[in-house]
This record gives sequence, C-alpha cells and structure tokens, in this order.
Amino acid sequence: MFQKQVMMRRVLYALLPIYLFSIYLYGWRPLAVGAVVFFFGILTEFLFMKQRKQKVSEAVLVTSMLFTLSMPPLVPLWIAAVGIVFGVLFGKSIYGGFGRNIFNPAITGRIFIYITFPTVMTGGWMAPGRFGTLGSDAVSSATPLALIHEGGTLPSLGKLISGIHPGAFGESAVILIILGAVYLVYTKTASWRIMVSILVAFLVLQSTFYFTGLSAAPPLESLLSGSLLFVTVFMATDPVSSAKKKTGQIFYGILIGTVFSLIRNFSLFPEGASFAVLMGNTFAPLLDEWAVKLKKKKPSRVGGLNA
Repeated sequence: MFQKQVMMRRVLYALLPIYLFSIYLYGWRPLAVGAVVFFFGILTEFLFMKQRKQKVSEAVLVTSMLFTLSMPPLVPLWIAAVGIVFGVLFGKSIYGGFGRNIFNPAITGRIFIYITFPTVMTGGWMAPGRFGTLGSDAVSSATPLALIHEGGTLPSLGKLISGIHPGAFGESAVILIILGAVYLVYTKTASWRIMVSILVAFLVLQSTFYFTGLSAAPPLESLLSGSLLFVTVFMATDPVSSAKKKTGQIFYGILIGTVFSLIRNFSLFPEGASFAVLMGNTFAPLLDEWAVKLKKKKPSRVGGLNA
C-alpha cells in the first residue's frame, strides 16, 4: 500500500519518542488527534494517488505525525481533520504528489487552520503532566510564548528544558528534539547546515533586540520557548521543500531564523514558526540559484595559480 521511503521512516523513528512524551503530558488527546489526522491524511493521499494508479507515499505518515505534534492539546478533532486534508491536498497533491510540492504540507495545513481558527489555535492549552490529568485551567496553562507576549515571567531554563510546560503536543520536548536532530544528522537524513544557520540567525537577531531594549525576551529562553526547535529540526529540513545546495541551505536557514525573530517580536502573532518556514520554502529555489551563481564566480585554482 505504501511506497517504501527509508528517509521518511527515519524521521518517524525520531518523532516517535516525542509523541510518546506528548501522551505523558496530555493523556488521550494526542492519541485521539493522531488517529483522526492519520486517517484523513492517508485517505486524502490515497484518493488522489488512486486516480494516478500509484501507491501512497510513506511521506504522508511523516506529514500526519508532524501535523499532530504541532496541534494544541484542546484542538477540536474536526478542525484537525480539516487542517490535514487541506495540507495534504493543497500543500502536496495538487502539485503532483511526493517530490513535487513547493511547500511543506504539514506547515501548509497548520497555517490554514491557524488563520481560519485563531482563537482555538492560540488558546487551546492545558496544564501538562500526569497523562493529562491536571486539567485545562487558563492561568496554569499559559504557554511561555504567551507569557513573553504579555510581559509575564518566563519559566526557568530548567523547566523549559524539562519540557513540562504548556504548548503544542510536540514542541516542549527539548531534550528529545535535540536527540532527534543528532539522529537525523548522523544518518544524513536532515541538513545540519539548515538547523545551525536557523538557530544562529535567530540567536544573533534576538540578542540584538534584547540588549538594545527592543525585546523583553532573553535569547536563550526565547530559543527554548514555542516550536522553534521542533520546526527547525523536523519541518524546515524537509528535503523536498527546503534548499538543496550547501550554500543555499545556509541562506535558507538565515532567512527562516530572521523571520522567526521578527514575527515573534513585532507582529500580533506570538509564534512565527509556520510563517517563517513558509517564507523559506517560497524562496528556496531562488536561494539555490544564488548559491550556484556564487560558486561559478569563485576562481578555480590550478597548480596554486588562478586559472
């Protein structure tokens, strides 16, 4: 039924511990959302590929997992279903299927429901821990990014690293995300250039804003808050929609990290993850073209002399 794709399986292996951790944080909710998302995501691609007499790609499993982990705990199941159908259909299928899409499908679906249902997507939080038994009190479930936006006190670095704080299903598992990044880079599944350039660009710009008084969010705490790490490791590195050339990947990462910081500090949105990656996807082909032109301009050397 599925096209075998080793790279996609590796991404799933890296995401599985994060998904299990989300179950500890929020109990049955990630299971329910995941069941709905995987069903409608696979069904959407199946119906499209059936017309082309082709198999469903294992990439849709990665898309469904990423989309699930990017959802707030209290998202209604029907909204999650709408989002994944939109993402698979308009972010991937209409371009011809796997390998032809311009934008990351999971990001496409998330942005659609983020804009369409902003109240749910920015307020569907609950207190994490003990398999979701701590409730959904609005005060106790304020996310770190919401606290930054409202000028409140951020959780300690220790709490941010532990992952026991409100947020989307998969965004707070800092340690597991870092381990996943190491695994993906080691297996040559994801580009370390993209990851490093995003984080460096974000930290440099965020530090500039913080130390000049333009932002109240400390750089390191801001880095560990929200979905920055999760999106950097698992979504921005999508081999289809990201830059392909080595230099292009660095430009691509710098663009995403810069947009991340700008949106977080100067827009009405507390999080800029999806928009930043969408911007990167848009310009990825152009950045690769620039990278090729720069390489051609470099003088070649023969016997130590410029040719």
